[in-house]
This record gives sequence, structure tokens and C-alpha cells, in this order.
Amino acid sequence: MWDPQQYLRHAAYRLRPLRDLLARVPDALPGHPRPRIADLGCGPGGPSEVLAQRWPGAHITGYDSSQDMLKEAEAHTRPGRLDFAYADLTDWRPDPDEHFGLLFANAALHWVPNHTDLLPEWIAALPPGGVLAFQVPGNFRAPTHTLLAELAESPRWQGRLGPPPRPDTVLDPAGYAEILAPLGPHGCDIDAWESTYLHRLTGPDPVLEWTKGTTLRPVLTRLKDDPAARHRFLSEYGQALRKAYPPAPDGTTAVPFRRVFMVAVKR
Repeated sequence: MWDPQQYLRHAAYRLRPLRDLLARVPDALPGHPRPRIADLGCGPGGPSEVLAQRWPGAHITGYDSSQDMLKEAEAHTRPGRLDFAYADLTDWRPDPDEHFGLLFANAALHWVPNHTDLLPEWIAALPPGGVLAFQVPGNFRAPTHTLLAELAESPRWQGRLGPPPRPDTVLDPAGYAEILAPLGPHGCDIDAWESTYLHRLTGPDPVLEWTKGTTLRPVLTRLKDDPAARHRFLSEYGQALRKAYPPAPDGTTAVPFRRVFMVAVKR
């Protein structure tokens, strides 16, 4: 259960890593008469607009498993240039008839437990010169996540929430490079790195509001039919976050956020 408006509250922070990733993708993409691009986990559609600006002659399809996100994305549709479709990335495979030149995933693959198993098939579907580019959060050891896991696994919540909503399956840049570099008949050229962004958040309970956009979504989904339990959980989690991320004298709250980037070009 996603909330597009909550997600968009921090759109500027969420778009910056997308643009940093995009800056390392080659301008020339294979595809005749025009490049075909898949935006995997497109969310509310704004990120797909950034791709459309970069490749104005391409045909881009944004895929997402959230009907709420896809409904929001419809406003960005441009017939023949930018469209959106439902897809669950856990079993999505590139249609060979589409001839994708770029598979692009911005902050999506960490939601897919088996995403490293999918990468060889995605590379195999690309033509020579095709690109797989993605970035994933690498902050699972940050207090936002460790405190959430501790609370969800505590006796008072474990019976209600069950096992942790998602495991940490994100690799470091070297781990992804080891998988992707040898793929394809001639291998891939790899550009892999990581960056830690410092988000300076404002407002009441700013870190809690940030996590409501992404990290907290599985918990909020499980508690959606019990407003009282949802309020209790958010109160406990918010209190822990305030201790872990105290505000600075100027009123802002600094939240370091690590992300892992990968651009693989098929030789």
C-alpha cells in the first residue's frame, strides 16, 4: 500500500540520486528507429519524465506494482512516447519483441528479494551496447531501519507484524560488479560507486515523516485496518527516531543516506 503524496513530500531528495545515476548512462542507446526504455519501479511518474527529457526521441514505459502509483503516473502519459503499465519486478522479464536498449531502476530493486538472480536474464535480453542502470538504498544498518526492526520484532508487536517485512539483499558496488561484469558473450563495462547523501529535514517528526514514504510502507500496510495500533506503533517508533536523530540548533535534522549505484553496458 503506497501513498504517492507522502512519497512526493521529499521529491527533491529522491530525484537527486536518479539524476546522479542518469549522468553516468551513455547518451547513445541502441534501438531502431528509436530507443526503447523500461523504467522499472517508476512510482508516481515524475522520475520517468526525467528519462523522457534526457531521450526525447525514445519510447519509455514505466512499470510499477502499485495501482496507486500508476494512477498518479497517468498524468504524465504522452501517447507513443511515455506510458505506464503494471508489472511485479519479482517476475518481470523483458519482452524480446520490445528490444529494450535501457533497463533503468531507481530505488526499486531493494524491494525485490531475488533481484540479484534477475540481473543475468536482464543483461541477456539487452542488445550489444544496451544498458542496465540502477541505484538502491544501502542504509539498512542505519537507525531508521535497525530501530524499526527491533520494534517490529519486540514481543508486543511481533505477533501482529510477523517476520521482518523485507531482508537486506543489497550488495556493495563490488558485489554487483562481480555479478554483472562477466555477463553477456563479451562481458559488461561496469561503472559502480556509492554515495552518502546528507538530508536536512525539517518539520515535526521529520525522520518519521521521511520513513512513511518508503521504509514504513510494509508496516503501515499491515496495520491499515487498525488505526489505534497504527497510532501506537508510530508513537513508539517516532520516539526512538527522535533520540537517534536529534535536531540541530537551526531546527533541521540531519539524516545520512547511503546509496549504491550501478551502470553496466553490454559489450
